[in-house]
Amino acid sequence: MCRDGKVEIETEQGKKFVGIHEIHMEEDAGKLIHDEWNDCSLVDYNRSGVPLIEIVSEPDMRSAEEVIAYLEKLRMTIQYLGASDCKLQEGSMRADVNLSVREVGAKEFGTRTEMKNLNSFKAIARAIEGERERQIDLLESGEKVIQETRRWDDNKGESYAMRSKEDAQDYRYFPDPDLVPIVLDDVFLDEIRAKQPEFREEKMARYKEEFDIPDYDIDIITGSKRMADLFEATVALGAQPKKVSNWLMVETLRLLKENDMEPEDIRFSPEHLAKLITLTDSKAINSSVAKEVFEEIFKNDVDPEVYVEEKGLKTVNDEGALRKTVEEVIANNPQSVEDYRNGKEKAIGFLVGQTMKAMKGKADPAMVNQLLKELL
Repeated sequence: MCRDGKVEIETEQGKKFVGIHEIHMEEDAGKLIHDEWNDCSLVDYNRSGVPLIEIVSEPDMRSAEEVIAYLEKLRMTIQYLGASDCKLQEGSMRADVNLSVREVGAKEFGTRTEMKNLNSFKAIARAIEGERERQIDLLESGEKVIQETRRWDDNKGESYAMRSKEDAQDYRYFPDPDLVPIVLDDVFLDEIRAKQPEFREEKMARYKEEFDIPDYDIDIITGSKRMADLFEATVALGAQPKKVSNWLMVETLRLLKENDMEPEDIRFSPEHLAKLITLTDSKAINSSVAKEVFEEIFKNDVDPEVYVEEKGLKTVNDEGALRKTVEEVIANNPQSVEDYRNGKEKAIGFLVGQTMKAMKGKADPAMVNQLLKELL
């Protein structure tokens, strides 16, 4: 379908282009499952016939770091295009690694091996390092590297030979008389170009100008198409950009990490995040309650207004009730009161905590602080 393209990546030495030899279309043939216990291979045909594209790069990458940078850039481009979710663990993106080594200064590439169907960036990086070391050990001990397809066992940190492969002729390519040629004219290509979305670099420049949020925030948010869409949709509903950014950068990333999820797995709606920010801004709930409510939004995409009402989480703004609780806390904690009056400012923090506890977290900490100082 395509040939002679390139992808720009960032490396420690600066920007670099990785060539795209070609992109061709295939149908998935199925999946081999190798059962080491019973010394046999099983074939899963459930994926047979599913269309896929294979992107063949030029041998331009020189380290595992460059490979990962290339794959991340490729994945992000495809996600922004909306062509695939590119979830490696679910099989919608896989990588085959062709690798060879050569002595410093040598111009000719060494004999390459291929490792098939690696399904995580960590596994890809480990497989590259493992195979590099294996080939160097072979050559340094006077042996030859055999061109073959190998399977990487990430648990054992080793690769195993699957089959030898000399060159493309081994695939037995031949024209299929039932497939007619596809001709893509310039009009069609221009239509496709016109439909291209705003890519990450353009989005980053626009965010800096339009939303006035820090570069670090922009880098993280635009690093995921799902996160960027969520950010923009929430801001469009009237929420302040920096406040939306804070919820995404702190609580969302924390919960994603705790639940071993990717940003593409986020399921809550921008409407519910916008409502939560409004509830917090209007002091209908305090910050600790907001975090509790957000966890429910993250897990179950609940409507925060309904959830707060049902659970009775609204901030108590009744000064009379709050004053009575503060008086009780002061009466029950004479030591902290004495410490505060003797100049230990930190003692008031304990009294605020005790008041919040008595109010089941539903008081405005600023109002509690104010009342404590006034009564003390």
